[in-house]
Amino acid sequence: MGKIILDGAVGTTLWDIAASHGVEKVPVWRYNIEHPEFVAEIVNRYIESGADYVQANTFGANRPAVERSSKYDVRDVVASAMKIARETAEGKDAKITLSCGPLMQMLEPYGDLEEDECGDIYEEIFDAAMPYKPDAIFLETFIDLGMMRVAAERAVTKGAPVFCSMSFEKVGKTMFGNSVEDVVKTLEPLGIASIGLNCSLGPDAAIPVIKEFSEKTSLPLFFKPNAGLPISKGGGREASAIGPEEFAEMVAPAFPYATYIGGCCGSDWRYVKAIKAKLKEKGY
Repeated sequence: MGKIILDGAVGTTLWDIAASHGVEKVPVWRYNIEHPEFVAEIVNRYIESGADYVQANTFGANRPAVERSSKYDVRDVVASAMKIARETAEGKDAKITLSCGPLMQMLEPYGDLEEDECGDIYEEIFDAAMPYKPDAIFLETFIDLGMMRVAAERAVTKGAPVFCSMSFEKVGKTMFGNSVEDVVKTLEPLGIASIGLNCSLGPDAAIPVIKEFSEKTSLPLFFKPNAGLPISKGGGREASAIGPEEFAEMVAPAFPYATYIGGCCGSDWRYVKAIKAKLKEKGY
């Protein structure tokens, strides 16, 4: 399988777009309804930059979060995101994915969220998205393998390829203490299409983790490290700690291991272009 280019961050990039239009920073899923033009812009920019897969703006759009921060129905929020992405990508060579992240509540025994309720929350998201035929379901930025398992078990019944991506600490485990081996042993038997990591770490710290994945599984690997935390610049503007070209250079050591490659927090379409150029430079 050749290398497949993913997009970059959605949330931080949408906030940048909103700020450039003088619009306040809100949970980014609200822009699906309040400013769909912002969401269409980010989808289009990622497609133009060379991304093969572009996320709909659904990360974090789950019923508890939507009810807590708005009067919207989560099904309308998810459907709006999928519709915007599908219409923007029409006639263009890019796949559109549903993106789901972890819930704010914690599963038992760490919290009071039961597995069935957790599964039902994800099922609601999947069912709202499926009429728009997502080309894949991305389950990203999970730190609790138990919650990932619940979400993945529901996702694999929907007929779209399921990509599972955990967030790791520098010690090579998730915040909940899940190792790469734990992740592979739990998720691979479910019939998922890809496994890997995103967020939390920059490229340098993430490379050893993706290398370990390559040693533990034959599944195609998913790799979306952060471009560094945003840093303040003059005039109140923000920039990422790692620029696009430097980021692509730092990601390059993952090329032998990862099939799906993009950026997470702090990255945008310029980073996707840089990754594409670096892949070409390295002969992929």
